[in-house]
Amino acid sequence: MEFVADLHLHSKYSRAVSRDMNLYNMALWGTKKGLDILATGDWTHPLWLREIKQELVEDTEGLFKFKNEKNFKTRFILTVEISSIYSQSGKVHRIHNLVFSPSIEVAMKIQKELIKRGCNLTSDGRPIIGLSSIQLMELIYSVDKNVLLVPCHAWTPWFALYGSNSGFDSIYECYGDFADKIYAVETGLSSDPYMNWQIQELENRSIVSSSDAHSLPKMGREATVFVSNETNPKSQIKINYKDITDAIKQVSDAKLKIGYTIEFYPEEGKYHFTGHRNCNFVQDPKQTREDGNICPVCHRPLTVGVMHRVEELAKDPQFPEEVSKLNQNGVKWMLDPSKKHAPFVKLVPLNEIIAESLHSTVSSQKVKSLYDELCRKFDSEMNILLKVSKEDIAREAGERLAEGIDKVRRGDIVIQPGYDGQYGIVKIWGEEKSVQKEVGRAENQLGIDF
Repeated sequence: MEFVADLHLHSKYSRAVSRDMNLYNMALWGTKKGLDILATGDWTHPLWLREIKQELVEDTEGLFKFKNEKNFKTRFILTVEISSIYSQSGKVHRIHNLVFSPSIEVAMKIQKELIKRGCNLTSDGRPIIGLSSIQLMELIYSVDKNVLLVPCHAWTPWFALYGSNSGFDSIYECYGDFADKIYAVETGLSSDPYMNWQIQELENRSIVSSSDAHSLPKMGREATVFVSNETNPKSQIKINYKDITDAIKQVSDAKLKIGYTIEFYPEEGKYHFTGHRNCNFVQDPKQTREDGNICPVCHRPLTVGVMHRVEELAKDPQFPEEVSKLNQNGVKWMLDPSKKHAPFVKLVPLNEIIAESLHSTVSSQKVKSLYDELCRKFDSEMNILLKVSKEDIAREAGERLAEGIDKVRRGDIVIQPGYDGQYGIVKIWGEEKSVQKEVGRAENQLGIDF
């Protein structure tokens, strides 16, 4: 039995987030996308927590459902992204952390403790605080031992644990004596688990993936899939907050484990390579090693990309060859040879595939209509991308879209890597001019069968 979870989202109370990101719409789109568990996001914001209390009711311990809506299968878990900006050892650090709360009562207590320490929680759903990561850990664990903290998008240059501009070189440097309570890191859009497997201190930690979505269509672009540890794969089980956090912690007798993760192609992320967007200059890690990180156009330091940063911190700069296997649906699964980590699959969001197949944009009405029609016909976006046969897709939507989905499944695509805040450009049909994704404007406005 599988539970697809997007554990990092934002509400309408966060900056640069669509006003449509309310609980009802999130659950509606979660059902459409095939997401069983969604982050509430932003529970430190008093108005958003009030809406959570008004609209949701606890279903199982720490998981919530709508009080009066019976048609949504999606449930919610309390998580919030907190931005810490502080000075440590003479350097300014900007670290984003994802905090899980086991209950509304615990969330309210953490709110109060943050306010006591002078934190402004009303200006942004993702609050900016002056507490260090160590101080934040001290605070949340003083409230309740069942909280969980996961470093967000761990490699983003400006706001992350390993960030090239404001991060640290190790978990211990960032979290001190609380390092043993960092059970997982979040990949972020510009890295994938394979890249994270190269870091020695992550060998025995979980790798989780989430969308960090600021708009409804972006939900589920990355996700973590939990599977039952029951010997009967068809057995129906009820899960709760502890089951999810135990799986992340890799507790030996946990009811669930991380079965696999769903990933963006990391090249599509907006910080994968090193460069300067304003100077229209980009370079790969080999060029950075050879030529340095000074922009030849403006002569200022480049924004060092995630791929280069991973190579800097890797236990061995010569990464082992990737190991993969196609399943019966033609989906390419990436495997950890050491078997310490769950496999993963890299996908392109369905609306982007539809847009390129129709020579259109993701915001066009014909793309939206076909997307909704296919999700109704085949149950969900996740089902279409991973499980529906090529023949069934062709029968419903034509050979070209079926071919596009098949190419994405197999990894037979071309990507112009992203850099310095600019998303990469996907070309599913490499010989044709791709449709540029409408990314920034849209967001700112508003068990495996091998």
